[in-house]
Amino acid sequence: MVIRSAAFIKSSPKVEDCPSDSLPEYAFIGRSNVGKSSLINMITGLKTLAKTSGKPGKTQLINHFIINDKWYLVDLPGYGYAKVAKSQREVFSDMNTKYILGRENLQCLFLLIDSRLEPQKIDETFINWLGAHQVPFALVFTKSDKLSPNNLISSIARYKKHLYEFWEELPPMFICSAVTRIGRDEVLSYINDINIKLANQ
Repeated sequence: MVIRSAAFIKSSPKVEDCPSDSLPEYAFIGRSNVGKSSLINMITGLKTLAKTSGKPGKTQLINHFIINDKWYLVDLPGYGYAKVAKSQREVFSDMNTKYILGRENLQCLFLLIDSRLEPQKIDETFINWLGAHQVPFALVFTKSDKLSPNNLISSIARYKKHLYEFWEELPPMFICSAVTRIGRDEVLSYINDINIKLANQ
């Protein structure tokens, strides 16, 4: 897929405020500071489309970006940032839950995982929650440029082994880097395949 246009549409504090049309949506979510905004900018090819910050918890709204005037890329608030007030964390969780379970045109949720880290309990819980609610999702391992090729292979293998403790079949997985642009074509091809299937229905 070639990205010919990408533009910010709106930020929504509530799911009810999201765009009212029926274009397919592909949402990105992950623990705070996993590199979500940088990855979105890399995928779209626009360095400043999504606002990046060194401070976790920057994204606090549901952000819609329209791509090629045909589909939405959605930047969801992160989770698991302890320094955000508990009341805010509850709002973010409720916002994400309502979007993920109630947004009919959500086609796939891309869950970002820091490839450098051991499997995190909070991610495991979220993954299993998605499975229990039959939400279509894929895993995106970020910051792959921070590891040597051998360490990256070992890290992904370790994660797969951990997931097989709970899953008979693993979700789609992508290895990405906002620095080297690895994984960009694969993610866009996956989205394009879904869009083609939708168009043919």
